[in-house]
Amino acid sequence: MKMKKIIILYCFLISSPLFSQNEAIQSPDGQLKLEIAVENGKAIYSVHYKDEVMIEKSPLGLITNEGDFIDEMSFLASSKDKISKSYTADKIKQSSVDYQANTLKFTVENADNKQLSFLFQVSNNNIAFRYELPVWGETMAIIVERELTGFKFPSATTSFLSPMMESMSGFARTAPSYESGYTADVAMETNTNQNGYVFPGLFKVGNNGWVLISETGVSSLYCASHLSNYQNGMYQVAYPDMKNNNGFGSTGAQVGLPGVTPWRTITVGETLKPVVETTIPFDVVEPLYEASQDYKFGRGSWSWIVWQDNSMNYEDQIKYIDLAAAMNFEYILIDAWWDKNIGYDRMKELIQYAKSKNVEVFLWYNSNGSANDAFMTPKDKMHTSIARKREMKWLKEVGVKGLKVDFFAGDKQETMRLYENILSDANDYGLMVIFHGATLPRGWERMYPNFVGSEAVIASEMLIFTQDARDNEAFYAALHPFSRNAVASMEFGGVLLNKFLNKGNSEGQERLTSNVFQLATSVLFQNPVQMFALTPNNLEDTPEYQLDFLREVPTTWDETVFIDGFPGKYVILARRNGDKWYIAGINAQKETLKIKAKIPMINAGAELKVYEDGRKSGNKLKTMKHKKNQEIELIMPANGGVIIVN
Repeated sequence: MKMKKIIILYCFLISSPLFSQNEAIQSPDGQLKLEIAVENGKAIYSVHYKDEVMIEKSPLGLITNEGDFIDEMSFLASSKDKISKSYTADKIKQSSVDYQANTLKFTVENADNKQLSFLFQVSNNNIAFRYELPVWGETMAIIVERELTGFKFPSATTSFLSPMMESMSGFARTAPSYESGYTADVAMETNTNQNGYVFPGLFKVGNNGWVLISETGVSSLYCASHLSNYQNGMYQVAYPDMKNNNGFGSTGAQVGLPGVTPWRTITVGETLKPVVETTIPFDVVEPLYEASQDYKFGRGSWSWIVWQDNSMNYEDQIKYIDLAAAMNFEYILIDAWWDKNIGYDRMKELIQYAKSKNVEVFLWYNSNGSANDAFMTPKDKMHTSIARKREMKWLKEVGVKGLKVDFFAGDKQETMRLYENILSDANDYGLMVIFHGATLPRGWERMYPNFVGSEAVIASEMLIFTQDARDNEAFYAALHPFSRNAVASMEFGGVLLNKFLNKGNSEGQERLTSNVFQLATSVLFQNPVQMFALTPNNLEDTPEYQLDFLREVPTTWDETVFIDGFPGKYVILARRNGDKWYIAGINAQKETLKIKAKIPMINAGAELKVYEDGRKSGNKLKTMKHKKNQEIELIMPANGGVIIVN
C-alpha cells in the first residue's frame, strides 16, 4: 500500500506543469501561439498564427566560454504572467502605445548544472524573446560566443532581404553600413550571401501570411546581430564578422552575470497591416537615461546632398540657411569639411546668422579615429571621451543643436559602446544625434531620448552617385515601410525636386520619379528630424503648392495606418498628426496603378486636398469632398505618387 502511494505521487509530479518539457503561450487575442519544448536534449520552439504554421520547429541555445546550451539540456521550470503598460513616444510611428502581452519563462540547465532561461512575451501579432543568464556559482562574467536561435519557415516561404555588406570594403573601408540593395519575393534557396542578411528580414509564408524578424534593445552591453544565409533549411542569428572594426574587438558579447541578451522580435500577420504598424521594437525597451531638455524635432535643409563638397563654404551655407528660412524649416545640416572650409571662428558667425533667421544648426562629424580609412573632417573628435566632451562643450557654447556622426565600424559590442557613449555625452550637452554610415537602430528611439535617426539604408546620397539607385528608387521606396522603416526611424535625406541631381540641374543624374512621388516620401519615410534635399533654385522652379506642402508637413506622428500595398510594388499609408491626416502613396510598377482605397479615418463630407501627378492631372492640387462610403479612387503613374491631406 505504501509503495502504491509513492507510485501515484510520482505520476502526479511528472504530469504537473513543473515537470513538463513542453509549454505553449498565446497572445491576448488567442490568434498567435508559441510552443517551446526540450526534445532529445535540445530546446526548440515553433510559431502558429490562426492555426497555420508560420515558423516550424527551430533551435534555441547559446554557446559561451563557460558552458554551452546546445545538447543535453534538461527542463527545470516554467512560469507564466501578464504584462500591461502604456507609454508615450514622440519619435516613432505612434505617439501613445498600450502594450499587453502574455509571458512565459522557460528554464533549462545543461550537463554542468548551469541554468539558462528563455523569456517570451507574446502580444497580439508580436513575439519578443531573449535569453536570461543567472550567476553560475562563482562565475560572474562570460563571453557569449554564438547564438543558435533559428527561424525555419515552411518551404513555400519567399523572402524580402538586404545582404550584409563585406566588412572593411567599399569607400575608405567603411562597410558594413546597411546600404545594400534588396531582393523581393524570392525563393529562400537563393539567399546564399556568405555575409548573411541585415535586420529586419521580411518573409511571405505562402498563403498563410507574413513574418518580420528583427531585434531590439541592443546597447553597450551586447553586440548587434543579423541573419545568416539560408542553410540547412533555415536562417539563424549571426554575430558580427570578425573583420568588423578592422578586426579589433570580440565578435561575441561580454556579459556580466546575471545578464540578458537583446530581444529577438517576430511580427506575424495574415496581412501586412501588423508588419507596417508594429511597435514591438519599442514596447519591450525602456529609456536608459532622462532627456537633459525637451528636444525639438522638425525639417532641415542641407547643401551637401546635391551641391556636394564644394558647397562647404560660408557663402553657400548662407544660401541654404535662407532656403530653410523661406521654407519654415527648423534646421540646417552643415556637412563634412566645414571645419576646414569655414572654420570654427566663422562657424560661430554662421550659427548666429542662422539664429537670426529662426534656423538652428546640425554639424557633421567623422566618428573615426582608428576603425577605417574615412578621412573627412572634423575627424578624431568623437571616438574618445576626452576629445568628445571637449568638442561638445564648444558645440553647446556656440548654440549647435545636433550632430550627424558618420562612418561607423560594424556591429561589434565595441562599436555599440561608441554609439551609446556618443549619445549619452551628447545628451549631457543638450545635443541631438543622427547616425550616418551606421547600423540599424534597435529600439534606440525609446532607449536614448536625444537619438533622432539613423541612415542604415540606400539613402538619397546614392541617388546622386549611382544609376542603379536611380533606376530602383521607386522599388526600394516601396519596400521600406514594410521592412527597414517598419522597425526604426530612417534618416533618408530625401525629397529631391531637381530634375537633374546636381548643382547645375541641367543634365546628368536624371531623376526618374515625379515631384509628387518625392513629396509622398516625406510622409512614407518616418524620422523625427528630416533633412530634405531641396536646393535654392527650387524656390523658383517648383510649383508653389508643392513648396507649401513641405512648409507644413510634420515629421512626428500620432498614428500610422496601413491602407494597401505590396513590398516593392506599391504602398499607401495614412499618418495622423493631431487631428490632421496625411495619406501618401507611391507606385513602383511599370504600369499606372488605379486602385480604390478605403480611408475610414476621414469622415464623410470632409474636404480633401489631393496632390496627384500624371498627364491628365497636370500635376496640380485639387480639392474634393470625401464620399460617404469612405472609399477613394487613386491613380498613380509608374514612378509616381499621390498625397491626400484633410
